[in-house]
Amino acid sequence: MQLTTFLDLDSNRPSLAVANKRALFQALGQIAGQRLQLDVAELVAALLEREKIGTTGFGNGVAIPHGKVAGLRRIYGLVAHLAEPIDYKAIDGAPVDLVFLLLSLPDAGAEHLKALAAISRVVRHAPTLEKLRGARSGDALTAVLMGVDEPFAA
Repeated sequence: MQLTTFLDLDSNRPSLAVANKRALFQALGQIAGQRLQLDVAELVAALLEREKIGTTGFGNGVAIPHGKVAGLRRIYGLVAHLAEPIDYKAIDGAPVDLVFLLLSLPDAGAEHLKALAAISRVVRHAPTLEKLRGARSGDALTAVLMGVDEPFAA
């Protein structure tokens, strides 16, 4: 699965200002809720519920908050580069500044895992992370994400 099949490139945020993880989840919920016409509180609750299982702070300054939400028509994702890194309780203890949101339907087991794998492939590629962190506009962020699937296409 390629990122561009589920990322909402028009909703990516190149400089999202939040103070902490809860504020981040609220901001992501508002962005996704508006785009998907879903209840923000339900989206935030899904992210918080998943976070109870264990941190979605992937390491190297990256987090992949994700959750399963009824009412979605398809897997949905967006990318945010935070204006300032936040304490996320990531697995490596490092603050987070790159966030990949992923929302899936409750019964989208295999597709959800494929989407997580696509994100994981990208965030393990240091040159791509550097480009994402260097993107200062929505268009620049989108350009990086549009080109990122190329090296990983099968």
